[in-house]
Amino acid sequence: MPTSRAEAENLFHDGNRRMAAGDAAGAEACFRLALSLAPDFGEVLANLGLVRAQLGALGEAESCYRQAIVLCPEVVQVSLILGALLLRLKRFDEAEAVNRRALQLAPDSPAAWSNMGALLACTKREKDAELCYRTALALDCHYAKARFNLSYILLRQGRLEEGWRCLETRSGSTLLSRYFTCPRWHGQALAGSSIIIAFEGGYGDMIQFCRYASVLKTMGAARVSVVCHPHLKTLFATLAGADAVFSFEEEVSASQWDFWTPPMSLPHCCDTRLGTIPAPIPYLAADPGKVAQWSPRLPAGRLRVGLAWKGNPLFENDDDRSLPSLDVLAPLFAVAGVHFISLQKGPGEEEALQAGAAWPVLALGHFFLDFADTAAVVASLDLVICVDSAVAHLAGSLGTPCWVLLPDYRTDWRWLTERTDSPWYPQRMRLFRQPAGGGWAPVVVAVQEALGAWSMG
Repeated sequence: MPTSRAEAENLFHDGNRRMAAGDAAGAEACFRLALSLAPDFGEVLANLGLVRAQLGALGEAESCYRQAIVLCPEVVQVSLILGALLLRLKRFDEAEAVNRRALQLAPDSPAAWSNMGALLACTKREKDAELCYRTALALDCHYAKARFNLSYILLRQGRLEEGWRCLETRSGSTLLSRYFTCPRWHGQALAGSSIIIAFEGGYGDMIQFCRYASVLKTMGAARVSVVCHPHLKTLFATLAGADAVFSFEEEVSASQWDFWTPPMSLPHCCDTRLGTIPAPIPYLAADPGKVAQWSPRLPAGRLRVGLAWKGNPLFENDDDRSLPSLDVLAPLFAVAGVHFISLQKGPGEEEALQAGAAWPVLALGHFFLDFADTAAVVASLDLVICVDSAVAHLAGSLGTPCWVLLPDYRTDWRWLTERTDSPWYPQRMRLFRQPAGGGWAPVVVAVQEALGAWSMG
């Protein structure tokens, strides 16, 4: 082997180690030096593309992948990575062509079938997507990614029995399994037992699934505890069925419970179906003292409507579920007889503060210390209008009427398909969905008309 190629091999392996350790800059330096010694080293180009994608340089990443495919056409993994990138960029036709080529090269690859399923699911060809996922699982029944992806289709369609089972393949509970010394709960008898609901997911996930604390009590649990985000702890002190609430920043005993469970496993373990979703609304409450504290800051004399137009930017579909700006909601401000209150915390918070005379919005989110403050304001409102975020689940759990604006692209499974209501928050929640192909303008027009009728009623 020529010396330059051997040096490139060493740099390639060094770059891989750095990439695995999270040193993107160091990995990139190794890969670029390796390519200077061996420009036809396709595997290096592919991994350089991965690093560039991590750093947000998606165009450069795509170029690297395409060059790598020319040099190493037989390496199916590079085609799969390129297909995933094109899907991320919503270049669906190109992504499909790349994925079909991968399937031609490796028809027995579970990953190739699963990736094709993801593309088809995103373009709403769910029947074909399901077939792809099931083909992947027929090839490898332990291929967790395909089973997890299948769960989203099944749950979105309301096929909850199999959907919950498939959702159990999600990642995230390994660390908890290592932490707790008691057994994980899988539906065993709970009579007289203690159980702790561990922390999982985001704020909205915890708010939605903490309702199962009261279900566990009805199943015979003597003591139910919950671990949650620090900003949820004060609010969760009001949770029906919970005997103790801990922040994940606190010391939590690993051994004093009979069982532990992740919150998103509770629907499966409790055999939840569409007709049996526990919805004891409200199951959270605003603290009366905080309500009294916030009351003087709220406007009086007209309908009070809370607004939240952005979610967590780290969420995988946030570009589609969040509004670009408060300006998108401008048509609502023409509705007479309504006071608007911004509940936005984090992204969008400064925008609300700067709205000034441009839009009649009272910015309160900036002053919230935790979700107990948000709850105190939400409980005092007539209506909340928001995107798919924790605010929606908070309003629903408190029993405050809530209108949720949903994207057409990759709508979250928990809102099901085509429904305008939610069985998780019955009679309190109304769903406004983007038309096929997306776009917020028609949604806002529909909300404006509904708000006008509400204000007149």
